Amino acid sequence: MGKSYNIAVIPGDGTGPEVVAEGVKVLNAAAARFGFNLDYTDYSLGGEHYKATGEILNDDTIDRLKKADAIFLGAIGHPDVKPGILEKGLLLKLRFTCDQYINLRPVRLYEGVYTPLKDKTPADIDFTVVRENTEGLYAGAGGFLKYGTPDEVAIQESINTRKGVERCIRFAFEYTRNRNKRKKLTLCGKTNVLTFAFDLWERTFHDVAKEYPDIETDYAHVDAICMWMVKNPEWFDVIVTDNMFGDIITDLGAMIQGGMGVAAGGNINPEGVSMFEPIGGSAPKYTGLGVINPIAAIMAGSLMLEHLGESAAADAIEQAAMTAIKKDLKSVEARKMGMSTAEVGARVAAYVAQS
Repeated sequence: MGKSYNIAVIPGDGTGPEVVAEGVKVLNAAAARFGFNLDYTDYSLGGEHYKATGEILNDDTIDRLKKADAIFLGAIGHPDVKPGILEKGLLLKLRFTCDQYINLRPVRLYEGVYTPLKDKTPADIDFTVVRENTEGLYAGAGGFLKYGTPDEVAIQESINTRKGVERCIRFAFEYTRNRNKRKKLTLCGKTNVLTFAFDLWERTFHDVAKEYPDIETDYAHVDAICMWMVKNPEWFDVIVTDNMFGDIITDLGAMIQGGMGVAAGGNINPEGVSMFEPIGGSAPKYTGLGVINPIAAIMAGSLMLEHLGESAAADAIEQAAMTAIKKDLKSVEARKMGMSTAEVGARVAAYVAQS
């Protein structure tokens, strides 16, 4: 047996445990075929844990998570917990305390998956969004004045540091070079209105670009990006942007690639522990029914192995998932797959083992 990796698993809420189980099933098939070992440690974090203990994420757990080689997350979101509590207390806290400053979101249409974009094919929808993940409006700077009165003031500030912006942009340039497709990096911003924050982004973008003469650079306002992602997604190779705009355009990206059932992402700290997840929610109404699509979680596992340096295994998982989508699934939508959640995972695992 080759290398061994310690994987922290957070199954989470709703259908999270179901899709994580299938992701682990496929990961184990890849590990067996390619000769490495995955040691899993489960963490019962999420809505049920919060309801039972009143605690979301303590420092001791964070310290243990930081020692893992990667974190594999199912989903967070519980119908009995007010929106924002778990998201801020768990997801954002992990991103910030583990300094996962890159959110990496491949947007790829697979053959056999329906896209709402007329006449677009897998050749047209194949790009990646690099989103800054620890600054911007999500930094939590701001507050209230005269709370609950007619004169109430709410302030939410976007924090952008040269360090934070530059390391995100530099990661995007390196990723574009290593992706080795069109070698085009587009900065998504709003320089005509957000004249302070995106002046910093634009200046830094052009400064770093001097070190990458092989990369074509481009700029577009975020509203134009949204239009072109729908009209001409083939224009894009890699897009880099701030936290808020990245959050918005990646959900649009998920829709044009066929929906949340196939969309996966990574929260990356190149020097520390990174976290990988399907980007859809916990879908509590489907909990326990075995009808949710695990492909996004399986793709998250592929991204995790790619990050860990197991590129051949990562590619085998992606190819196996593509085969299952093309040959076996009637649809990637929940309840319409023609197979159960466990059956999809088993089919992908079998393709990994035999490919």
